[in-house]
Amino acid sequence: MPMLKPEVPHGTIKTFWLESKVLKSNPWNDPARRRIDVYLPPGFDENSGEQLPVVYDLVGFTSGGPAHTAYRAFGESIPEQVDRLIAEDKTKPVILVFPDCFTKLGGNQYINSKGVGQWADFIHQEVIPFIESGLPVLPGKEHRGVFGKSSGGYGAMIYALQYSQHWNAAACHSGDMYFEFGYFTDFPKTLDVLAGHDFHIPRFMEYFHHAEKVSGDDFHCLMTLAMAATYDPDPENPRNIRLPVDLRTGALDPVRWEEWLKHDPVRLVDKYHKNLKALNLLYIDCGDRDQYHLVYGARQLHNKLEHYRIDHIYEEFPDNHSSVNYRFDRSLPLIIDALTM
Repeated sequence: MPMLKPEVPHGTIKTFWLESKVLKSNPWNDPARRRIDVYLPPGFDENSGEQLPVVYDLVGFTSGGPAHTAYRAFGESIPEQVDRLIAEDKTKPVILVFPDCFTKLGGNQYINSKGVGQWADFIHQEVIPFIESGLPVLPGKEHRGVFGKSSGGYGAMIYALQYSQHWNAAACHSGDMYFEFGYFTDFPKTLDVLAGHDFHIPRFMEYFHHAEKVSGDDFHCLMTLAMAATYDPDPENPRNIRLPVDLRTGALDPVRWEEWLKHDPVRLVDKYHKNLKALNLLYIDCGDRDQYHLVYGARQLHNKLEHYRIDHIYEEFPDNHSSVNYRFDRSLPLIIDALTM
């Protein structure tokens, strides 16, 4: 288990605030003023005229970007991890960006949604120009990479597929995909939790936001509702969260479920695989015991990428979905190399 190494030179964390225009009309009244932490590597003088490549970190569900720059007991923050990799000569200096994209629904899938907000526009239309206008980063997509785990891995994969004009490297760690396994199996558990609130979703949301303590089952219920708001928002009432199953019987609504599936990377790759050729690096990995069954989607995606002859790195590792940031030791040097070639 990595421990703090005081002898390793440390980089600098700077905190910025960005007043978003595209988030002002989000349906949950989440703050439009967003914190962005930025990591500068050890010894880097931002006034020297030197410019570095930049990598964006999309964090997983129930977290925000600054959580990855914070102190971590018995482990490393992402900046400390990169400090070590640089000190061990395993990677080159880089600037890292940690945007806060947390929401009242517990997190983000980093896409545009009437039910959650215009989060893809926030990253591409606001955060990237903000960073490149005020910090010594090499401009342009050829020097820009993105990585993430879980929901962040999903976001990185979606950006590779649908926003490749902005990115030269992407790494998807344990990303959400193959929704039939990744999400569908959670619907019975979600309905069990909602039963305690008379199957009334607004009542559950009110309870969740005002309870002194919530359970793990409550968190997973919220996550399923967040996915529903993201993938299948009600255009007439974006705060009206609807599930693709009957709340009392669990019967599948195929029309609603199809709206979810339209966002599944395993399906999207058939339409957008040519965009992936614009990347210098595409990296995908997943634990072979992932408790959300995401490895099956990762395998399917890998097979399709091979079918379409898309260059990529695919790896499985002997672990589950939790506490696998150590895998960034593998992906970050690859991303940074791809941005500095």
